[in-house]
Amino acid sequence: MPNSSTKKLSTFAKWLLLCLILTTYNSSVFASDAELFNTKIKPILQQKCFSCHSHEFKKNKGGLVLDSLAGMLEGGDSGSAIIVGKPEKSKLVEAISHTNPDLKMPPKGKLSDQEISDLSAWIKKGAFWPANPDNSAKRIPGKITDEDRKWWAFQPVSKKTVPTTGGTWSKNGIDHFIFEKHSQNKLTPAPEAEKRILVRRLYFDLTGLPPTPAEVDRFVNDQSLNAYDSMVDHLLNSQQYGERSARFWLDLVRYAKSDGYRLDEYRPQAWLYRDYVVKSFNADKPYDLFIKEQIAGDELFPDNPDALIATGYLRHWIYEYNQRDVRTQWNIILDDLTDTTSDVFMGMGLQCARCHDHKFDPILQKDYFRLRAFFSGVLPLEDYFRLRAFFSGVLPLENIDVGTTEEKVAYQTKLKAWEDKTEALRKEIEAIEKPSIKKAEEGAITRFPLDIQAMMRKKPSERTTFEHQLAELSYRQALYEFQRIETHIKKDEKEKYLALKKQLSAFDNLKPTPLPRPLIVKDVGPIAAEITIPKKGNTNIEPGFLTILDDKPALINPPANGLKSSGRRSALANWIADKNNPLTSRVMVNRIWQQHFGKGLASNASDFGKLGDPPSHPELLDWLASYFTENNFSIKKLHRLIVTSATYRQSSNHPELEANRV
Repeated sequence: MPNSSTKKLSTFAKWLLLCLILTTYNSSVFASDAELFNTKIKPILQQKCFSCHSHEFKKNKGGLVLDSLAGMLEGGDSGSAIIVGKPEKSKLVEAISHTNPDLKMPPKGKLSDQEISDLSAWIKKGAFWPANPDNSAKRIPGKITDEDRKWWAFQPVSKKTVPTTGGTWSKNGIDHFIFEKHSQNKLTPAPEAEKRILVRRLYFDLTGLPPTPAEVDRFVNDQSLNAYDSMVDHLLNSQQYGERSARFWLDLVRYAKSDGYRLDEYRPQAWLYRDYVVKSFNADKPYDLFIKEQIAGDELFPDNPDALIATGYLRHWIYEYNQRDVRTQWNIILDDLTDTTSDVFMGMGLQCARCHDHKFDPILQKDYFRLRAFFSGVLPLEDYFRLRAFFSGVLPLENIDVGTTEEKVAYQTKLKAWEDKTEALRKEIEAIEKPSIKKAEEGAITRFPLDIQAMMRKKPSERTTFEHQLAELSYRQALYEFQRIETHIKKDEKEKYLALKKQLSAFDNLKPTPLPRPLIVKDVGPIAAEITIPKKGNTNIEPGFLTILDDKPALINPPANGLKSSGRRSALANWIADKNNPLTSRVMVNRIWQQHFGKGLASNASDFGKLGDPPSHPELLDWLASYFTENNFSIKKLHRLIVTSATYRQSSNHPELEANRV
């Protein structure tokens, strides 16, 4: 019988033998880095990670792609995903281990212990990744390649020759292009829709309203050859056409009648911008002029009230009335102006480039801040300035009323008559209000951090542009207190104050109705605030366009009319509105096509980059873009071209529907 020591030795020998077997097994299973990657790592990444972090799925949540070693090393918003040889310091391992409550990936369920172990072992062994030029190539930071420049959206718009196919079916150039594509795919057009369907289709598309029974009957019974064209012209010239088109535009530019956030305070003058848009569409204002007025109407057309109202486009950002972190709030506002402008006019999502070079598109981080620099001088203006001037006398009175010369003269005449009659009463009221106003103002100022308080207490002439922007944004909270000044009046004076206010109201019949005072912007002055890239030093970023289209700094000319403005937004507006800009006409034409057919020729109407789909018919898109610019950017003519085409007039029921299904 073996003794106890022999038994112990036997047990130890068995354990040692098992370890040797397992070690041999592991070294044989993962004898090569390639085998470890192909059998373990790649399947985990494909099944658990790529749907949110890969080029294949066109997703880069958190700015991170995991379908290449380069992507992992470059990382995303939180930094590098892996540190080769150090799984314990790698963000990827931290995320999949769910040890950090703010960083859990995948978010819907933790990986198995074995999967975590395999990924950790892979990183420790050197994070081998097989050579694969399709997904391991890393974009060189700050560089644009020749391959980048080949992307369709950055190519100059070229007017394509209209195909000769289409025969008697085609009614205009659109149909020839569509018929050619039909022929290539062995398809035939659907028959024209019946007249009752066509009249409803047109009314809904061009006015947003259904036709009345009488209007339907009139078209159905009209046998003249130009019945359809006449109906199109009638609708394009109707007031409802501009209202319908304005709804589409107002959605794009995030128009709102209130501030957003919790208080969501009403913006009583926002309607002026809405009506400007309606009027512009009904007048068939050229789209290039429409762009210029909204981005830089105050600089380019300072004597045109409509152009001033148009800058309300730059005022639709959300605003939190009691936000003390005014630096962050102003930063959000500038981000909003940058993001919206790139989306709406350029069809390019620049948001990803706010933190790093875009992972998919040839858009550099500096491009984001070059675009943002165009807005770095803006200052919101509204009735707020008039109230502040009245209450505190700190700022000069800004005349931002809009109206004709005759209307302004009549208003001032009537106002002076009211002021003469009420001067004594108003002085008594102001004497009671003054101490309360000072107290309310001081209470509002002291709510802010000390550095902001210092800016607010400075004279406007002593502030830098950036200080002035922050100070005036902060001062809105004092305005909020001024608007309810009655609550700050001392009790012993309240009765007298209310009596005086009642006496003053007896003269309301003499007081003129205020002229409209729109939400607009101007620049603080000729010197814009500096723009820097966070965490990358304090080098001032000069305004500029997308590097892939123009890598030089923008040429900025001060307004020729003597305005104290930087001229930056004028340069941006002129560049976007240039007929040679390859994005502008394509983007707008594609949006209008989408209005009529439900889907654009390029299906992602606000993303012409690689996260969007290339156009299904690039030749037609370019032909339409050329037509648009050649016809003085006329939106009505473009609508008319589309809705009078045989393509648009087809029935939605095709006799060979099943045979044509793909």
